[in-house]
Amino acid sequence: MKTRFPWLPVVLWTLISLATLFPIYWLFVISVKQPFDLFSTPDVILRSFFWKNYQDVLTNPTLRGYMLNSMIISSGNALLVTTLGFLACYALTRFDLAGKESIFFWTITNRMAPPAVFLLPLFLLLTQVYKIGDFSLADSKLGMILVYCSFNLPFAIWTLRPTVEGIPKELDEAAYMDGASPWTVLYDIIFPLARPGLAVTLILTWVFAWNEYLLAATLTNFHARTLTTGLSEYVTTTGTAWGIMAAISMLTLVPALIVFSVVQRHIVAGLTFGAVKG
Repeated sequence: MKTRFPWLPVVLWTLISLATLFPIYWLFVISVKQPFDLFSTPDVILRSFFWKNYQDVLTNPTLRGYMLNSMIISSGNALLVTTLGFLACYALTRFDLAGKESIFFWTITNRMAPPAVFLLPLFLLLTQVYKIGDFSLADSKLGMILVYCSFNLPFAIWTLRPTVEGIPKELDEAAYMDGASPWTVLYDIIFPLARPGLAVTLILTWVFAWNEYLLAATLTNFHARTLTTGLSEYVTTTGTAWGIMAAISMLTLVPALIVFSVVQRHIVAGLTFGAVKG
């Protein structure tokens, strides 16, 4: 349908894009400014680049350790959550289980309360209940992976449910008639068709774990400390290193952009998969 103003959608999308990207651009401006320039008159146009902030971050072994912790925790959590969520959806949608709708609803209740509600129970679990001799899950990467599972697994189950339900059950029945086992159906039929939804779930749960701050700041001390919690170390009583904090924030965007670029072709297909049934 033709409109009287064909240029209007282009202008609107341009304005929306500028409004969305401007905070990131402004963050980059702060990251390449010298400390004494940050409190001068704001200048949107960059006239010089002060790369020492990035140099200080990249040459800091503590921050490199924080980034490695974030990569391990986020990737481990995303893989574990996506696998468990996929298996749960397969069982709850393919088998006639009593009360499966109640199970679906119960899983999402963990996402209804704010994370701060679970801080004390999780702290006690990691430091006392799950302690075996000298081994403790407190301040460990494995402990944080399991903690994030309690919040990301319900999200993964509800994200993957339309994907698995959208795959016709007639394919399962045909495979069973040929002598296939449930595991064969899962791996050879359901898994290939569910790849778009799995990719979306993987990237979203990865980003949630990568950006999380509250739980990591409370439940980690040094060994499993993440990059997002490292930002707080530059807020002191003597001042705030805004340039270094902005440089760290810009660097945290790079792994997320890489992950998005790898699975971007699956995102639209995964979000719409199972939305329309024949």
